[in-house]
Amino acid sequence: MKSDPLDMAYLFDFYADLLTDKQRDYFDLYYHQDLSLSEISESEGITRQGVRDVNARAESTLRHMEAQLGLVARYSRVREALDTIARLSEDLVALCNRGLAGGDVRQCAEEIRRLADTKPAE
Repeated sequence: MKSDPLDMAYLFDFYADLLTDKQRDYFDLYYHQDLSLSEISESEGITRQGVRDVNARAESTLRHMEAQLGLVARYSRVREALDTIARLSEDLVALCNRGLAGGDVRQCAEEIRRLADTKPAE
């Protein structure tokens, strides 16, 4: 059964260089080109089970590296933090443009901090 393609794509983006050439090629054909195991086995001249085994080892390696290094998880946390910063910056600009806090940027910043503490992340 195929693992979640989006999860696998992230893992592949971060750790593909740690795979063998064959693992990278078969992984690409299966996940990125969306070929079936049978289609890959026919084009590569090996059994369907052989393709499945190579992909299973590649997936295992990718998951193991993520468990050890956590780069994808860290990337996701940083991305979420940047999204929050962008959203809060937009709120700050809107507050200052509406003339709240008398147009004083420091007061606007304090107001946006207050909003950040009370406003749930989207």
